Amino acid sequence: MSAKHPIIAVTGSSGAGTTTTTTAFSHIFRQLGINAAMIEGDSFHHYTRPEMELKIRQAQNENRNISYFGPEANDFARLAQCFSDYSATGQGETRSYLHTFDEAVPFNQMPGTFTQWRPLPENTDMLYYEGLHGGVVTEDCDVAQHVDLLIGMVPIVNLEWIQKIIRDTSDRGHSREKVMGSIVRSMEDYINHMTPQFSRTHINFQRVPTVDTSNPFSAKTIPSLDESFVVIRFRGIKNVDFPYYLKMIDGSFMSRINTLVVPGGKMSLAMELILTPLIRDLMEKRQHLLDLDNE
Repeated sequence: MSAKHPIIAVTGSSGAGTTTTTTAFSHIFRQLGINAAMIEGDSFHHYTRPEMELKIRQAQNENRNISYFGPEANDFARLAQCFSDYSATGQGETRSYLHTFDEAVPFNQMPGTFTQWRPLPENTDMLYYEGLHGGVVTEDCDVAQHVDLLIGMVPIVNLEWIQKIIRDTSDRGHSREKVMGSIVRSMEDYINHMTPQFSRTHINFQRVPTVDTSNPFSAKTIPSLDESFVVIRFRGIKNVDFPYYLKMIDGSFMSRINTLVVPGGKMSLAMELILTPLIRDLMEKRQHLLDLDNE
């Protein structure tokens, strides 16, 4: 971690709502006049889509599994190095993973491939990461140690599966059978490399539907925000103003001493109320150090 070059990471699996959170952060950054460098976790996959499909078939022939949740399919060391470099210098390298034809056409490439590595923009105020592994820790690599504010997006698992199935079939053209197979194949990596991150986060936003999601594999629609509550858990954050949040967010209540529950439709409001002062504090600490350097 570095107060002069702070890093914010939003971690959660595909379909967990991390993109919604990125929209909220973008709004906060505009409001506070922050110039943030943005990186996507998919950029640190090891393999293109065709390469990954080949690796999956090879693993199945060897009676084992490989998934995007695990270390075999991702370059955790390079992600940790990017975070470390940014903390020290305000610089680093990233690239883009091109999910769709619309994303790939400007680069004259096929979907499921990567752009070339490129340096992050110069003179940014902080680094913002959104992806699978912002808080991952393995025996060989510790990404979480570099993060100043770690946010978990963690819908209950049935909702997460519903979001993934509908997104991957509707937006990415995968068959329902292929997506279901991916979920089953990913479970070991999910348990070992995804869920532990949510015990390291400073704040978790967990969406819990108030409608029946008993069979996520037969769901035709994603429960709306108004059909949900959001459970917000705080860890290691001092002076959380719970009375203020309860006053400002209609229908909210405390379920535990460190846990706020808000109606799903108020999630964006809750994010901005909670995250804005934390980000402002990171910026004030950064500016203080820059002022000392200039004296």
